[in-house]
Amino acid sequence: MKRFFCVMLCSAIVGASAHEKLNVVTTTPDLAAIARAIGGAEVEVISLTKPTEDPHFVTPKPSLVVKLNRADALIEGGAELEAGWLTPLLDAARNPKLGIGAPGRIQAARAVALIEVPTGLDRSHGDVHAMGNPHFMTDPLNARAVAELVAARFATLAPEKAETFKTNLARFTAQLESKLAEWEKLLAPFAGRRVVAYHNTWPYFARRFNLRIDLFLEPKPGIPPTPAHLTEVIARMRAEKVRVVLVEPYQNRKTAERIAAETGAVLVEFCQFPGGVKGAGPSYFEWMDYLVRALSDALAKTAEQ
Repeated sequence: MKRFFCVMLCSAIVGASAHEKLNVVTTTPDLAAIARAIGGAEVEVISLTKPTEDPHFVTPKPSLVVKLNRADALIEGGAELEAGWLTPLLDAARNPKLGIGAPGRIQAARAVALIEVPTGLDRSHGDVHAMGNPHFMTDPLNARAVAELVAARFATLAPEKAETFKTNLARFTAQLESKLAEWEKLLAPFAGRRVVAYHNTWPYFARRFNLRIDLFLEPKPGIPPTPAHLTEVIARMRAEKVRVVLVEPYQNRKTAERIAAETGAVLVEFCQFPGGVKGAGPSYFEWMDYLVRALSDALAKTAEQ
């Protein structure tokens, strides 16, 4: 009889664990969107940052430690995107599932080829990332690579649900391929056009869609705009007839508005994460739809000037 109850108890435990959802924590909302697309009903996903926050500067709060302590997996951008705030949180969380090398520690940057890797590290050039630019999720093909990595790791963590993750990945990939063709078609008429951004957030997006987003309101990455630099930006915009300025939620909107007003440019609300502005989320596809359409509309409008 004892043996019977032991077998029944063990079976119940195994059965319950097979139906438990993976508790997934991501550092940013774009990675959360990928996790939800791949995990579906088999995961609970929480992002440590809000879509309107600067991912470089996040206040390490006790509530974030609790989330990490309870996580089965952590998906981080890597490439120093979260440098300065994620490590102290992980140290405090003391969760061995999220240690370096553990299956639950998923570093998205390992799935992509980073660009803008500096040949030398000179902090006088501003906020330079030694591994390369970490804002790679704005290229849909990078998102596909990250989704493949996430699906593989989820399958390792919950092998009984591997087929579900595989099916969800196939669905995500098929939709991405269809949407990418649509996005490329929308931006194709503006190939080579230059756009001004506040910060160097968009090199992967620009490369994928054949744009030039290489003139910035910041004189150097992470350095606030100076009057002298803004005067130079205005002069270049006028000389080259650059008529679109991108600004993100946490950046100085008044500065961007002034530059747009003085140059006759259109100010476009952009965001590097799903949900960052109205109409841009919460899914990866809704976010990218917003970015492509907002920019193509602005470029079309200014082409008529």
